[in-house]
Amino acid sequence: MTRHPHETGPNGRRRTRGLGLPFRGTPGPFNAITDVPGVEVGYTTLIDTDRPVRTGVTAILSRPRGKLLHPVWSGVFSMNGNGEMTGSHWVRDGGWSTGPIAITNTASIGMVHHGVNRWMMQRFPEQVEQLWLLPVVGETYDGYLNEIEGLHVTEADVLAAIDAAATGPLAEGNVGGGTGMIAYEWKGGTGTASRRVAVRAGDYTLGCLVQANHGRGPWFEVCGVRVGEKLLPPPVWRKETGSIIVVLATDAPLLPGQLERLARRAAIGIGRNGTPSGNSSGDIFFAFSTANDFGPLPEPELFHLDAVPNDDLDAFYMAAVEAVEESVVNAMLAAETMAGRKGRVVPAIDPDELAALFG
Repeated sequence: MTRHPHETGPNGRRRTRGLGLPFRGTPGPFNAITDVPGVEVGYTTLIDTDRPVRTGVTAILSRPRGKLLHPVWSGVFSMNGNGEMTGSHWVRDGGWSTGPIAITNTASIGMVHHGVNRWMMQRFPEQVEQLWLLPVVGETYDGYLNEIEGLHVTEADVLAAIDAAATGPLAEGNVGGGTGMIAYEWKGGTGTASRRVAVRAGDYTLGCLVQANHGRGPWFEVCGVRVGEKLLPPPVWRKETGSIIVVLATDAPLLPGQLERLARRAAIGIGRNGTPSGNSSGDIFFAFSTANDFGPLPEPELFHLDAVPNDDLDAFYMAAVEAVEESVVNAMLAAETMAGRKGRVVPAIDPDELAALFG
């Protein structure tokens, strides 16, 4: 029996649509960021049975790998800045980014930045000699389950994640940079979703990928239902301690300022799940558009850009809110119970118990 990617993930666990949870909006074919044409995702997942290594790397390719020196127009927003995303200063000033976008654990952000640079230099040796590279790399902290001080992510792991990038249905949960992450005190990690968006200029796709490592159990809400108060996971934190990285992608022609505004709406998406974006949380959001490709760097003498008018942005804002909200829940549903350092165990949320609250 063929499993529809809306309903079941590659690991066989049911996603939000497979549980019949009442999420709004119409997803693309995979209900994933890879529904945006040209976008690919790859992972390196590091799990060691002999020691508490529970970490990895997620790589998002905004264009086919041969065109990763073609900038994508971008925007970034920090809802709460207790975290890091490299390359964000130039995104704010220049309005674009190049190369793979990567996510990992807090202590490995330097190595992943190094690895992305290495991959780009190996792929484009003649071009990068005349250019500088400012990779976009985000992080969240996995030290509750992972031996984070061991600095286990290597350059080879980064290269492998980029080389593994592909389109199609995506693995979620305990994969890539999300391997050791915790969301609302259940096992969290990597999650994705997408929405189709119709405006006067045409039909477009908006995709989302999150690395969910945030929230307290009692806060957790799904589709407006306070499920955390009813299901109450074993407590992990005494206060909000985690973070979330959100990456939004679209094939719609949006300007950098519009993409920054789109990135801000991720805050509403995570708010729908119950978090207030706590003081200890690094909640950082990145958005890019694959449209308006002006070719490889250096920049041309004159840009010619199309753009969706501001009056039509509401449809994209709603798509972003819905996709972020659903991506977080998909991450938690795909995740499996994980044991880590010091004998700690973080359980996966029970999908049947969750679905029963919507009976």
